[in-house]
Amino acid sequence: MLRGIIGAIVGEKLAARSGNRATGALLGAGIATVAKRGLGPLGAALVAGYGVKKLLEWRRSRRAPPYPSDAGVGSPPP
Repeated sequence: MLRGIIGAIVGEKLAARSGNRATGALLGAGIATVAKRGLGPLGAALVAGYGVKKLLEWRRSRRAPPYPSDAGVGSPPP
């Protein structure tokens, strides 16, 4: 249902630019179909990449503790 609504909105915008309602309707339906088939794998790839990034950040944070921010160049150790 959402695909049809988005396709109609996109088709209406394209029809207003080109002046041809049939062309806008066809392009809107085509864009909705491409989004239906193409966004699933794209979304999965984005989620996998985000998971890998978080895993690497977590491993780096466990490996080496961050240097204390209040330590200066000439300050004595605590």
